[in-house]
Amino acid sequence: MPALDHDEQIRRLAEVAEVRVTDCLDVCDQANVLVVQPTPEGRAAGGRPMWLALVNDQGATADVAEWIRAGGPGLAPMPPILELHRFTPPRRLRPRDGDRRNA
Repeated sequence: MPALDHDEQIRRLAEVAEVRVTDCLDVCDQANVLVVQPTPEGRAAGGRPMWLALVNDQGATADVAEWIRAGGPGLAPMPPILELHRFTPPRRLRPRDGDRRNA
């Protein structure tokens, strides 16, 4: 399998949505991770951010772009193929009472 061209992936997604790139989302074992945010209309309709893991090929990128074009979270049903990429990120550790290290 050829290596993913990250710049091309960003370019393709930027054609349909605002794209922000970060070094780490604390789920490196799931890379490439995309978080698809709902539009304001999608959020009003009940859409929530959708985390997608292992988006490592052009086909998966195209599927994400097409879903965003259709409206994304809250406005368009997630295509079944993207359900294979969907995951719930782990919650960050919360500080215990009196423990300020993670505050």
